[in-house]
Amino acid sequence: MRKHTSLLLACLLLTGGAGLFSACDDDETYAEKKERENKTINAFLKTGTCVLEETTGDTLLYVPPINWIDEEQFAAQDSTTYLDQNQYVLLRKTGIYMQIVRKGSGEKLANGETATVINRYVEFNIASDSIQSRNDNLYYVAVSDEMSCTNSYGTLTGSFISGVMKTRYGASVPEGWLVPLTYINLGRDLRDLAKVRLIVPHNSGQDNASQNIYACFYEITYQRGR
Repeated sequence: MRKHTSLLLACLLLTGGAGLFSACDDDETYAEKKERENKTINAFLKTGTCVLEETTGDTLLYVPPINWIDEEQFAAQDSTTYLDQNQYVLLRKTGIYMQIVRKGSGEKLANGETATVINRYVEFNIASDSIQSRNDNLYYVAVSDEMSCTNSYGTLTGSFISGVMKTRYGASVPEGWLVPLTYINLGRDLRDLAKVRLIVPHNSGQDNASQNIYACFYEITYQRGR
């Protein structure tokens, strides 16, 4: 079982593949589950996480404590988050926290355009403190996730064509994966692919997160397909 610890303490070691997990008791109301989720997000913002592989000691995921800014400051910074301050912007409408690591080369998804987008990602379940799925390692070197995305004049929709996310959660692309398309470029230069980090609450997450009321952290790259 993978375990999570505050960065104020030493990182615990982690083994095994974590399955889908819900921290919520069946007797809890939706409001109570939502409150639990909010607490886990706030704790994650304060402490981050460090996940190590037990046998090798290799770092599987490291997220330092997060500084978040509002959308007004984000706009004033030309829709940029400062990496040296580990900034994330809180998008109030969705509750998503987003860090733009790279805006990438190429062009934004244009109004009225549909494009294939290729993704590499890691998904960390904040509620159960585990890496829940990923395709960014050597095991999945030949398996990227692909989705078809459409910008209907400001309304973004998408369906997974293939990959780990489709296998685990179905074809519907979570809103959390689509939101960054407003701010990043889609290109094919592997040296400068758009990259984001996200904290996605259940209401903008994949189906299992939505059903079981938990938030996930993602690190995702976006590449324009052929």
